[in-house]
Amino acid sequence: MKRLVVVGNGMAACRLLEELTRLAPDLYQITVVGDEPFAGYNRVMLSPLLGGSTDENTITTHPHQWYRERSIRLITGTPVVAIHRGRRQVETAAGHVLDYDRLLLATGAGPRQLPVDGVGLKGVVSFRDLYDVRRLLSLSAARVVVVGGGFLGLEAADALVKQGHDVTLVHSRGHLLNQQLDEAAGHRLQKDLEARGIKFVMHARTQSIEGCSVRKKEDKKGSSSYSSDRVAAVHLADGQRLPADYVVQAVGIVPRAELAAQAGLTVNQGVRVDDTLQTFDPAIYAIGECVEHRERTFGLVAPLYEQASVCASHLAEMGHRRYLYADSATRLKISGIDLVSCGDFLGEKRNEIEQGETLQLSLPDSYRRLQIRDNRVVGMVLYGDVSDAPFFETLWRDSTDISALRETLLLGEAFCKRPGDKGDNAEGVAA
Repeated sequence: MKRLVVVGNGMAACRLLEELTRLAPDLYQITVVGDEPFAGYNRVMLSPLLGGSTDENTITTHPHQWYRERSIRLITGTPVVAIHRGRRQVETAAGHVLDYDRLLLATGAGPRQLPVDGVGLKGVVSFRDLYDVRRLLSLSAARVVVVGGGFLGLEAADALVKQGHDVTLVHSRGHLLNQQLDEAAGHRLQKDLEARGIKFVMHARTQSIEGCSVRKKEDKKGSSSYSSDRVAAVHLADGQRLPADYVVQAVGIVPRAELAAQAGLTVNQGVRVDDTLQTFDPAIYAIGECVEHRERTFGLVAPLYEQASVCASHLAEMGHRRYLYADSATRLKISGIDLVSCGDFLGEKRNEIEQGETLQLSLPDSYRRLQIRDNRVVGMVLYGDVSDAPFFETLWRDSTDISALRETLLLGEAFCKRPGDKGDNAEGVAA
């Protein structure tokens, strides 16, 4: 049997193992090395875990028994520290030396650090893995400042409020989720989250994190010393001071590509791969958040799973597939708040020939924005009632001509005459 070593045990790696053991169950002797001391778990469910609506057993997707049943050797709690490409070996911090015929890098991404003084103080944490959630769950009721108004920041803030913390979220832009929502939907989201107890400071940049003086033990001469090693406050560029016991960084992720770079693989933003997810070394593949494909890096689950499927087919020596990025809709994972966003919802990719138009519907409990160009949906934002999201997504993904639906399109599928339907009136029937 050929030897396959998988570096990383996240969601992309687990999906590849599922596909590979289905396609070629007897082709490889597989060893998986994960730096976390856990079996495979669903990182997407960390927010509900922090909010108390699920538990660790429930979010564990691939328990140890799953690996044993497939004769996969799982090494956890130690990172790979070196790749020796000439000898086709990897070395772990715990001293394992593993030979490989094929090597898969699925090292994921780490939390981006705030580029400010005080980021190393005790009480500055990230929200990225199970360790982080355990740490946040262990906190007594405290003042928490969350920096970042993207998905992770909002999910962390909402979960921490449910845990009884006094939470203030700092965002540098004028509305939340500014990369996924337009201004109207962003303001609705902020209003709904304020009703849950989250405070917001918008148009604000973090300038520094202030430490507080902590008294150390007296020395033999009876002298005491003090050090500023714990968080006391967050200072903003406009002069505001926000008292804080903890600061949660949620300002993006950075591909973990250091190991690949040390091994001499091509690294730009992430590990460079071709359409088969292969690096320039034909024995080494890479998938997930650590990779860069056609100048793009990744953070959503859908493209990671597609990469895993394509790469598995090549590792299984059935390589006829190629990975090409396909845009996908994004959704917020906060209980009771529904939103869907996809495509060019702001109409920013307009050309001189076709300027496009915006269709909007604003109701007390619902907001819809559809961006139209050349009689096709090129982007959308739905907030509140998202029941028609699959209908709009299909129109968007298939680039369907909506000329016959234009007058009732915003009302949703039940009011639209389907393309190809006969009849003079525009009232269609629901599916």
